[in-house]
Amino acid sequence: MNEKFEIDDIDRSIIRELRRNGRATNQQIADRLELAAATVSSRIRRMEQANKLRVIAVSDFHAHGYDLLLEIAIEVENRPASEVARELAKLDEVFAVHLVTGRYDIDILVVLRTFDELQSFVSEKVSSIRGIRSMMPAIAVDVVKYRFDVAPIVAKGKM
Repeated sequence: MNEKFEIDDIDRSIIRELRRNGRATNQQIADRLELAAATVSSRIRRMEQANKLRVIAVSDFHAHGYDLLLEIAIEVENRPASEVARELAKLDEVFAVHLVTGRYDIDILVVLRTFDELQSFVSEKVSSIRGIRSMMPAIAVDVVKYRFDVAPIVAKGKM
């Protein structure tokens, strides 16, 4: 697809509507924005093809029986952090993996069903990955904010 593709004000409006209601039909979005449904459909498809938009469903981990959320900061030694990160990403319990700067090299977000799973997850699964020097787990005691529409979609130079 065209590498020079840029999101315009109409695209931003469509994205805003999808963030407000991800289940809205193209017709509903078109009605709210005073556009044709075909325009909405083609713009969504164009943004998806250009890797500028991905429509996904986000579920609440607690609603699916996961009662423990934790973050683990990981220090890597004698191996590229990117390789370790790829292995960590394969673990079912891990839902986010970040290569980071600072004291630690990798930060992962993990959900477990019970506190009893924590010991085996850390000592058997994570510790078995070669190159991990140290881990600093932190258990979330409360979720204050849980949003996935955090990236502002504004025109360049308008922030």
